[in-house]
Parts: sequence; C-alpha cells; structure tokens
Amino acid sequence: MEDREEEDAGIMTENIKEESKADQSLQEDRLEAHAKTEENESKEEAEQVEADLKVQLCESFPGLQTGLIRSADLFGYVGIESVLDQMRRKTVKAGFEFNIMVVGQSGLGKSTLVNTLFKSKVSRKSCTPNYEEKISKTVRLHAVSHVIEEKGVKMKLTVIDTPGFGDQINNQNCWEPIVKYVNEQYEKYLREELNVNRKRRIPDSRVHCCIYFLPASGHSLRPIDVEFMKRLGKIVSIVPVIAKADTLTLEERQEFKERIRQDLEANGIHVYPQRELDEDPEDRILNDRIRDSIPFAVVGTDKEHQVNGHKVLGRKTKWGIIEVENVAHCEFANLRDLLIRSHLQDLKDVAHNVHYETYRVRRLNESNMNLSELVLSSWPLQNKMDKCETESHL
Repeated sequence: MEDREEEDAGIMTENIKEESKADQSLQEDRLEAHAKTEENESKEEAEQVEADLKVQLCESFPGLQTGLIRSADLFGYVGIESVLDQMRRKTVKAGFEFNIMVVGQSGLGKSTLVNTLFKSKVSRKSCTPNYEEKISKTVRLHAVSHVIEEKGVKMKLTVIDTPGFGDQINNQNCWEPIVKYVNEQYEKYLREELNVNRKRRIPDSRVHCCIYFLPASGHSLRPIDVEFMKRLGKIVSIVPVIAKADTLTLEERQEFKERIRQDLEANGIHVYPQRELDEDPEDRILNDRIRDSIPFAVVGTDKEHQVNGHKVLGRKTKWGIIEVENVAHCEFANLRDLLIRSHLQDLKDVAHNVHYETYRVRRLNESNMNLSELVLSSWPLQNKMDKCETESHL
C-alpha cells in the first residue's frame, strides 16, 4: 500500500515537473514574441521618425536632396550629443524665470497653496511683516519676486496676487485691472523687443500661468467665474483649482468637478492645456489625462506632522491628518507636477508663442494702421506745400 502511494506521488511529481517545464517554455515563447513585437514597433517608430525628418527638411529647403545618417553609419565618434550638455550648462548658468498669478476671493488659501507648491514662504502675506487681513475696496495687484535655488538650478519666481477680487457686493468689471496688468507686461516686453539697441536677454515679466481658485460650493460655476475665465483665457493660460477641497466628500468632489467641466465646455472656455496645442500623440495622451482631472481639488498647508514615523505636509483634524501630497487625499501632487515638474517650460512656450504672439500681431497691425492714417492725413498738407513751393519758383 505504501509502495503504491510512493509510486503515485512520484508520478504526480514528474507530472508537475513536466507541467512547470511546459509553462516555463510557454512563458519564454510569449516573452520572445513580445520582445519581437516591441522590436518591430521600435523599428517602425524609427522609420516613421526618419520619414518625418525627411519631410520637414524637404519642406524647409525645397529642392534640397536630404538623407538621415545614423550613429551606426558614422566612421567614428563626432560628439553631436554633447550639444545637450552645452545647452544645459548655458541654461543653468543663465537661470530661469517663472511668473505665476493667483486669483480668487479672500480666504480660499491662495497664499498657503503657493507656499506649499514651492515649499518656502514666497507669498505676499508671508513676505509682509505685521500683515493684517483687510478686504480691499478695489482689485489691486501685488508682485513679489524670489530667487529659488535647488541642486544648483536657480529660478526667479514672481508671484502676482490679486487682493480684492470678488470680495465686493458689486463685482462688475473686477477683472479689468487683471486684464490691464497682463497686457501691460506684454507691452513692456514688446517695447524692449522693438528697441534698436535691445538687451541681449530681455527681462520677462509676462504672466506664464494663472491659477484660478474656485470655492468648494459643490454647485456649479458662478457668473463671475465664467466671465473671468472667458476674458482671461484668451490672453493667459488658466489652471482652475477647487480650493479647500477637504470640505467636500469624495462623491461631492467628483460631482462638482463634472459640473465644472460641463460649464467650461458649455461656455466655450479653454483652460490649460488646450487640446489644439498638443504637438504629438505622447503629449495628447498625457494632456488628456490632465484634462480629465481638471479642476484639481487641492488642499494647502505649510505645517508638518508625524505619520507612521515620517514627516508629512498635512492638515490635522479631529478625524485624522489630511496628507497634502497623498493623491488618495487630494490632487495637490497632480497640480504641482503640472506646474513645475512636467509643464513649466510648456507654460512659458505657450505664453510666448501663443498669447504674446497674438498680442504682438494685434499691436503691430494697429501701429501700421495708425501710420497709414497719418500718411493719408498728411497728403493734402504736403500737396499744398508742394504747390506753394512751385508758385514761388515761378
């Protein structure tokens, strides 16, 4: 009996070994097929890139014979890749500029959120000694600049605050000072650009991004929100956020976000990142993910607490600690990644190539029209002077 059991156990062991070998070989075949598929896809992508490059070169230089030489086809090491290091060294030495505007009613945590974003006291309130909160009678703009350094990289950060926005009983045209400020910075840059002896590097005070704070009401966009984003969305990149989102439950927060997205679409409001500015499929996939999260439900704080032996930024409540950088608690980390880690340079590019370019074209067209009117109006006077000069000669 025991011998038979041992024999059956041996047969089962051999069967298990054979099955495991079969599974292993099947897994290896799958991995090999997957590797071949990836290799084919990478080859197709490389061929597509080569074709795109040839098309671009042909479009740029019509009639020019073009070709693409790979590194494997070179006779030896040339050093073209060092251009990236040269650009990096030069850019790091020069430093960066980033100008961010925060707009919203008093008490929504604008200063706290900016301090949390850059993990330093950069807001207007933090920089003003003996600051007392007072409701401003009109919308005023305050710009505070700091130089932030991290791992040898310097960035001049300018935070533009807008105290008084939306705090009055009558908020008619309260966005006009903000529109005026944004256009003034474009005008300042344009004048510097048009100077005969212009600076080698023009100081950039243009607004690269505007964070618009929505109160966590749980309803929909207010008329003031719609009007502001309609007008400012044409001249600056707007990123809407739901302030103090910890006052909403997860279900309320999701419903509120969906209502806001519906209101934005119904009113034709374009917030950053705009779909029409996506440059390639990779950008489109990433930006679609961001657009699905907008507006970001955020919580800001500059206080640290101990959670499981680790220090975290958070807000302590009776029920526990709301961790600011925990995506399960709020979407602050997604906002920070958008503004600093993934899209900072793109925000600057959009400000320069889209919004500033639109302003520049409009201003130059206006200048040309004014010049044409001046020339046309001076023609009768010039004819009269020419006639008098002819008579005097006679």
